[in-house]
Amino acid sequence: MDLILALKALIMGIVEGLTEFLPISSTGHLILAGSLLKFTGEKVKVFEIVIQAGAIFAVMWEYRVKVGAVVGGLASDKNAQKFMINLIVAFVPAAALGFLFGKYIKAFLFDPISVAAAFIVGGLIILWVERGHKIKPVAARVNSVEEMSLLDAFKVGIAQTFALIPGTSRSGATIIGGMLFGLSRKAATEFSFFLAIPTLLAATVYSLYKERALLSAADVPMFAIGLVASFVSAFFCVRWLLRYISTHTFTAFAWYRIVFGFVIIATHYSGTVVWAD
Repeated sequence: MDLILALKALIMGIVEGLTEFLPISSTGHLILAGSLLKFTGEKVKVFEIVIQAGAIFAVMWEYRVKVGAVVGGLASDKNAQKFMINLIVAFVPAAALGFLFGKYIKAFLFDPISVAAAFIVGGLIILWVERGHKIKPVAARVNSVEEMSLLDAFKVGIAQTFALIPGTSRSGATIIGGMLFGLSRKAATEFSFFLAIPTLLAATVYSLYKERALLSAADVPMFAIGLVASFVSAFFCVRWLLRYISTHTFTAFAWYRIVFGFVIIATHYSGTVVWAD
């Protein structure tokens, strides 16, 4: 494989792993990184979806005890059954809308300026939510993922549908949505991690199947590099985020989104950076 191509795949994998579980949009960052690296096209769009599986494997490894307990207890453990049903209920809204409108979203919203706008709007929403929590602190109604009801799961699932817009952030939508619906910061974050497992694995399998004609055996090394890089960077990012949220809000991420969004717009219209569509 070409060394430059391998380096681009490595960088994209690192970007995916570092951004997948932070409320800053992994898809948005991949689109922008791909633009700067001149790493674009239909095959790259498949690559960007598939390497999400690396980040998911990192979460599954970090929560292997919980995942194992749920899978092993499905036949007899009511708590495991309830947790799995909650995941399914939360997964369905985004899966259904993604299936129906995914083609149109890719055609019209996968460009740097649309992503920049989503960065800014998402950042403003995070600031609004965090400001509300600071001005009028309210004790969380749900303090762990085990306490969530079907309605809680469905609400988070609805929040996740907004992440179909590139630049919105799947984790940001589910975490901030969860907090608005009464989940603690920790419960919302952990449920976002678990919800990513069926959501992103389904997207990976569907994308591979749908675009199989674009791919060949020669693409395996590129995808392998991206997957491994995504796994490693996501593993460290997840551990860091869990420590971070124990003492911090998401305000810093909000300001990052807003500043980054305006930088993209400014460089685009000034011609400083030629963002590829």
